[in-house]
Amino acid sequence: MEEDLEKFLKNVDQISELVKEFNTSDVKSQEKAVERADRFLASLNDEETCKTRLNRTVINNKPSHAIGSAVSIFTCFVSKENFMKFLEKDAEERRRRRKIQEVQANALKEKGNEAFAQGDYEKAVKFYTEGLQQQRDMQALYTNRAQALIKLRRYKEAISDCEWALRCNEKCIKAYVHMGRSHLALKNYSESRMCFQKILDLEPERETMVKDYLTKVDLEENKDSQEKTAWEEFEKGEEKATVMPQLLEKLDRPNEMPLYYCGGVKLLSQTITDSTGQTLFRLNNGFSIVNGNNVVRRCLSQNAGEPYSEELCVSVLKLWRVICNGNDENQQMLIRCSNTSEHLVQLLISQTEEVQLECLALLVSYSQTQLGRRLMIENLNLSTFVENLMSCISTDINLALTALTILEGLASENKFRSQSREIFTTLFVPPFESFLKNITESNQRVLPSFISVIGTMALDDVIRRKVANMKEFWEASFTAMEQCTCCEYRIVLYPLLGLMINISSNPSLAVQDYADGICSGCLNLLSDCEGGIITRAAGLLSTVLIKSQDATQNVVEKGIVKKLLRLLKGAGQTTSRYSIKTLAVCTASSQQACEELVMHDKRLQTLRKLLGSNDELVVGNAALCLGHCLAVQGAAASLLGTDIVMPLLRHAAGDTKRSAVQQNAAIALGKLCKTEPRHMVKLRELHGLEILHSCMKLIT
Repeated sequence: MEEDLEKFLKNVDQISELVKEFNTSDVKSQEKAVERADRFLASLNDEETCKTRLNRTVINNKPSHAIGSAVSIFTCFVSKENFMKFLEKDAEERRRRRKIQEVQANALKEKGNEAFAQGDYEKAVKFYTEGLQQQRDMQALYTNRAQALIKLRRYKEAISDCEWALRCNEKCIKAYVHMGRSHLALKNYSESRMCFQKILDLEPERETMVKDYLTKVDLEENKDSQEKTAWEEFEKGEEKATVMPQLLEKLDRPNEMPLYYCGGVKLLSQTITDSTGQTLFRLNNGFSIVNGNNVVRRCLSQNAGEPYSEELCVSVLKLWRVICNGNDENQQMLIRCSNTSEHLVQLLISQTEEVQLECLALLVSYSQTQLGRRLMIENLNLSTFVENLMSCISTDINLALTALTILEGLASENKFRSQSREIFTTLFVPPFESFLKNITESNQRVLPSFISVIGTMALDDVIRRKVANMKEFWEASFTAMEQCTCCEYRIVLYPLLGLMINISSNPSLAVQDYADGICSGCLNLLSDCEGGIITRAAGLLSTVLIKSQDATQNVVEKGIVKKLLRLLKGAGQTTSRYSIKTLAVCTASSQQACEELVMHDKRLQTLRKLLGSNDELVVGNAALCLGHCLAVQGAAASLLGTDIVMPLLRHAAGDTKRSAVQQNAAIALGKLCKTEPRHMVKLRELHGLEILHSCMKLIT
């Protein structure tokens, strides 16, 4: 059908040219046109594409009459009405055929998908190919066939299909994914990276996916480079390259005593000094030889009961650490070896401390890279793993610090946090509460790291809400805070306050029972000698006071307003944020706080200064405090002659990211003019009434 259409359009072009020549005034040109017309009509007649029959033997004695006849014929042929009817009929036929072909192509695509899902990739390719015979421009058929071809390791064909898919749709993400995977399999690393980077150019929100693919490219390229170097050294006859297979051959002897294998493993560990040694171990089937040895497996399972079995266990763990340190490919191979993941988890609770330490040291090397952390998350039983790590934390200071290093690394992964939601309250919280309630000389070194782990885990919304609503957490935190404030365990206080700020930012009823004690403790810390402690004490006050009016009234009576004013006069940005927010909470619920603020801050000079801050949080809370204080008798009058109207009006009219800034400024300005009408003079001078009127929608 496509060939017929092309012929038809070509004929239309020729007819148009002939008509132009007929219309010319040059007689010779007209005669030539008649001859060409005769030949053209003859060709149409031969092809049976035109039913018109002309007697081509007639001699043209009257050129003008012949020319008129030819013009008449061609004018009829290319008339708009006939031409459009022909095109419409052809287009309708094409639409009908395409619809039928599209249905057939989709049916074949579904059959291909079913075959792919069943693992019959050859059959899937067959169905996708048949689908493309029905519809050549179906993008999904190309990408699906490419995916099946990748499974069959026919990478060049897959790349070709991806290129065709991109001809159908130049923004086809699947095409770039499959093309990148195919190039990676062919070790075309640059081309593979370009494909994955193109995805990022088209859809930046796929950054995580692209990053994973690019990591795979880097890993494969590093592996390829390492193996190439290793084989080169082996072929050169380098000593370390030739010794490796000899040692592994000796270790491959079955049914020897543990001491025999222990010595061999130690020699092997000493031989591996760089990435080349690590790679040669892998290339010479080292993982299968060592991990497949029955004596080694019994020792790792702690079931040997033979002399030197513990020494062999320690030696194997050291070997694993040597071959995996900084080597991504070896890390993947080791943790995926049969029973290795179970051994790593169970050896954490070995009765031998040296075994525990070696096992933890190996896991630390995994926790230091994103790939290593993901390998642990994907291959270890997380529930048992965390439980055994917590056992290490509660046993010994050295074990505890190493175990917490592993947990800190894992907690940084979203997947670990989400998978730990169900076990968090049963496995993480109890030992943490125990540490907080009983701080000692030894465990105070552990607590900062433990607090860091809990804080990182609380980045997960579900976990943070759980902790916020646990009375046990607030009780333990309050107890620890009291201990740290009045004794030498201050190393714990700073991270503890940070964690409490983080958790208390969530809505919680559980904190109310301890709010009074926590806020009283924080009030005392506002006079501390360390700036960081002061800042975090102010921060905790700003989040806890809002949850308890009793606690607010208590700290107001104990003189918090005066302390906050002192901080606001010389504090840094973070301390100012926390302090003005705390002051806003106090003045919102306590008339006494408002009166003290007016009394201690003459003409509200501190608040006026804060209105000029570049920090919108500070400005918004300063305006809020000012509005509260204007209820105090004489406060508005004391501001006559100051510049108070101008900054409030500017913020009310300003284009801020936080509507609360405009709202608070507008309310304070309205209260100011209502309480003391003489401020209206300045407001009118600045044309402020219109601005206040426009702010009504914010206040409403």
